Amino acid sequence: MRRWVSRSLWDVVPRDQRDTVEVLRRRQWVTVGVVLLGAVMLAISLRIEPGNVWFYPAALAMAAVWAVGALLSGPLHLGRIAAGAHDTTLVRPVVAPVLLGLLLAALFVVGGLVVREIPWLDRQVRSVLDFADQGSVPLLLLITVVNGIAEELFFRGAVYAAVTRHPVIWSTLAYVVATLATGNVMLAFAAILLGAVVGLQRRASGGILAPILTHCTWSTAMLFALPLLFG
Repeated sequence: MRRWVSRSLWDVVPRDQRDTVEVLRRRQWVTVGVVLLGAVMLAISLRIEPGNVWFYPAALAMAAVWAVGALLSGPLHLGRIAAGAHDTTLVRPVVAPVLLGLLLAALFVVGGLVVREIPWLDRQVRSVLDFADQGSVPLLLLITVVNGIAEELFFRGAVYAAVTRHPVIWSTLAYVVATLATGNVMLAFAAILLGAVVGLQRRASGGILAPILTHCTWSTAMLFALPLLFG
């Protein structure tokens, strides 16, 4: 277990991905502009009344901003991790990120048992769950997955690559700042924990595949688990 966690989050694999000065500067300008635009759009989309049909196009537009911003910033890489504890072969990370996403979801469920006993925090969570209660489950699932992919393309792809020092910290901070635009403390807290985990995955693997799989697994599990917990 210890070696599995180490391979997923800590052991940095060899890589030869280096941006030129011109590409790095472009990433930095693009990411700053997109973070500001994304924060505004995120605030608008989360303030749409639950059940309003405009929530769906607003959420997809938000995903488009993150994804397009990531692609405009420069090349992105999928990344690799060691195949096993005693196998130095490098493979695409698939199973480990999914399992890590499930473990993270389980941690949030346990935390939810505490949060629902605190009225103010309970209301914060329920304000987000109102969208799940009054929305179409298939559409919400689609939006959850699409936004998870888009957010990782941008924050662990473009933002991470645009930072030359302490990228895990700064990419997580950018993610939290953008999430704070919703005005929801619990979403911001989730962004801190999730951002730190996927940031370490990005650092270890050198790419965005592991963060995408972990994020989508976690967010999909939360989509179905939290309504049961707070119903």
